[in-house]
Amino acid sequence: MDKPVCLIDTGSEGKLCVQESALQILQQIQEPVVVVAVVGLYRTGKSYLMNRLARKQTGFALGSTIESKTKGIWMWCVSHPTKAGTTLVLLDTEGLGDVEKGDSKHDTNIFCLAVLLSSTLVYNSRGTIDNRAVEELQYVTELTECIKVKSSDADEDADDSSEFVKFFPSFIWAVRDFTLERKIDGKDATENEYLEFALKLKHGTSKKVMEFNLPRECIQKFFPSRTCFTFPFPTAPENVSRLESLDPADLSSEFLEVTDRFCNFVFHESHVKKLKDGITVTGRVLSHLVKMYVDTISSGAVPCLENAVIAMSMIENEAAVKEGLQVYKSGMEKLKDSFPLELKDVSSEHQRLSSMATQTFMKRSFRDTDGKYLKSLEENINKLFDGYLCQNEQASKRRCEELLSSLSETMTEKLKQGFYAKPGGYDLFCKDLEDIVKNYKNQANKEVKAEDVLEEFLKQKSVESKAILQADKKLTEKEKIIKEETEKATLLKQEIKAKEEKQRQLEEKMEAERRSNEERMRQMKVKMDEEIRLQREEAERAMDSKLREQADLLEKGFKEKADRMSQEMEEFKRQNAEAESNRAREFAEMLENSNKRHEESMAMMMQQSRQQMEAIQRMNARSSGGCCIL
Repeated sequence: MDKPVCLIDTGSEGKLCVQESALQILQQIQEPVVVVAVVGLYRTGKSYLMNRLARKQTGFALGSTIESKTKGIWMWCVSHPTKAGTTLVLLDTEGLGDVEKGDSKHDTNIFCLAVLLSSTLVYNSRGTIDNRAVEELQYVTELTECIKVKSSDADEDADDSSEFVKFFPSFIWAVRDFTLERKIDGKDATENEYLEFALKLKHGTSKKVMEFNLPRECIQKFFPSRTCFTFPFPTAPENVSRLESLDPADLSSEFLEVTDRFCNFVFHESHVKKLKDGITVTGRVLSHLVKMYVDTISSGAVPCLENAVIAMSMIENEAAVKEGLQVYKSGMEKLKDSFPLELKDVSSEHQRLSSMATQTFMKRSFRDTDGKYLKSLEENINKLFDGYLCQNEQASKRRCEELLSSLSETMTEKLKQGFYAKPGGYDLFCKDLEDIVKNYKNQANKEVKAEDVLEEFLKQKSVESKAILQADKKLTEKEKIIKEETEKATLLKQEIKAKEEKQRQLEEKMEAERRSNEERMRQMKVKMDEEIRLQREEAERAMDSKLREQADLLEKGFKEKADRMSQEMEEFKRQNAEAESNRAREFAEMLENSNKRHEESMAMMMQQSRQQMEAIQRMNARSSGGCCIL
């Protein structure tokens, strides 16, 4: 994008609405996204930081009046400067606390959307991080009321805020126009130490102390990964309001140095956006999330992370099935141009494309807990494969028929002229027919329908053969009977050959299905291990942040709070262990069901194989009997 566009706007009735044109931009982005959102009071210079992250001087709207310039949420998608194959999505939000709006609920919704959509949240303020600055970040205390982790099917009264740490973005507090010395107890302090000092809790249980501690506790609990940058005045104070019009050369070196550090930190430390269970968010997935969250908030409901993941999984899994089928179908359509082919060539390409289709599906799909969508992919691929086998057989049949027609042209002409209607004509006919069959076998020996077409051809010629045999005055009646029986035996032998070829092809198809299933099971196991690993890492990160929070509470003398956290962490561990066990069980059931489907398919083919073998044995018995009579 060469410039930002509005992603979320306010409709005529004051409700948030999504801009479809912006969603279409996101839907075209197939790669993972790092989403950086900036929030803060209006007219604090948020848009300037976003422009710098886009490595542009202008882009997001900047204003020089007390009026809030940005309305809703604006988006700018650019190539990530340090992470190849990743898109950096910048979200500039409407300024909070605009007196003209006078709608705190609207501000809360904007703040919640920034939290839900971003992987890094930048809170922009001016001056210092004092009590007033912390209180102005009141929206963080309302997150438990505005966002739910678990679905409505779960206990509605349960407090799932301890889960927020798994999904919430990293937090950067950008303090603009900072003029104080960073000192704590007379000692120089880093920016992060300054932030932690500002978030330090007070001891006591009075209402005043609790009101003081609440926003600080929420920030510490919900944003364990937090960083601070203190920006000095960029230039003389009277020029700050027209920052966008200043030449970079006019900005102070100290301001530019902090800005560069801020940008580099965001570029290198901001992670790709993830959903529950460590699912990577692409631009396409982000577009669906934006639509779902905005529609939910506009309806007056509370956005639920679990419901979002479930809804996303349905959308993505359906698309994954289509994408996998398209990979398979496009490859087989190219192969079809070369039909007819030997069965082994068609089967080999089927296995390769089936593996690619499954891999494509696995890459995009997630939370296919009952294997419903994988089953759909398998069934559709098998239907397509059967269809391509049929088309290959039809092409082979046409070629074989054309070949026999060409080889038998001379015989057809002789029949029209009555060439064989004379004494000794039957032997001449048999000799010509033998030559046709010999040439045919040399030229059509690898065709899948070679034996079937030859069987049908010989049956057709047997009618003419009988007429020529009966009319041949050179042969005695006994000789005619012997030759007729010999011809029957030849036809039976060809019928057996055709059945044996079908049996061989069925066995080849069964082997192809066995190998395809083995590859599918291998890919499912890889997928299972990867998802469980991501789920475990997510839980470990959340536990590490809780341990750090508890250690910090103990260090600062809040033993009672730390003890309560111990109980919370034990419950957290139990829930994570249960979730991992459930996921492993779901995958085991998926593997079992997939294997069961494979076994059922193989059983059907085995039954077909047995029936064909029994038919061949009966024919062989008839053939042996015929030989004895002869």
